[in-house]
Amino acid sequence: MDRRDAGQRLAGRLADLKNGITVVLALPRDGVPVAYQVAHALDVPLVLMLVRKLEVPIEPETAMGTFAEGAHGGKPVVVLVETTLSAPRISPAEVDRIVAGEIRELDRRHRLFRDGRPAPDLNGKTVILVDDGIATGARMRAPCAPPASDTSRRWSSFPAPGQDFAMP
Repeated sequence: MDRRDAGQRLAGRLADLKNGITVVLALPRDGVPVAYQVAHALDVPLVLMLVRKLEVPIEPETAMGTFAEGAHGGKPVVVLVETTLSAPRISPAEVDRIVAGEIRELDRRHRLFRDGRPAPDLNGKTVILVDDGIATGARMRAPCAPPASDTSRRWSSFPAPGQDFAMP
């Protein structure tokens, strides 16, 4: 997929929302070029949203949850997939170990990408969350689940393959 073209097409589909959107959140890595095109076309700020998928150890493509950085240095938002966690092969201790490791990675990326600046305050804003595609939707869950005190309105958005797209 050409992410630049996908972002331009997605922006065209979101043009009717232009006056209501106040920020575009990009999921790294592959969502950034798509989100850039959307933010540029809608003339709104582009903000990186750091998010991590919590992988099932024996099936790394399967998500047992996700978490995203909390606004202004707040606690990360964690969303677990209960149906995956209920499988007998994942112990609570293993979940805790994986979450702790991914929080360390999120902290590392926060230092790298934000250079000490806090995550943006999205409270009260209208947000479009953009990625380059979607498989299970797991990466979108935590960023779309703001803390209870947050009054932002959040939508997820991603380009869909064209009619000529075919799975190999």
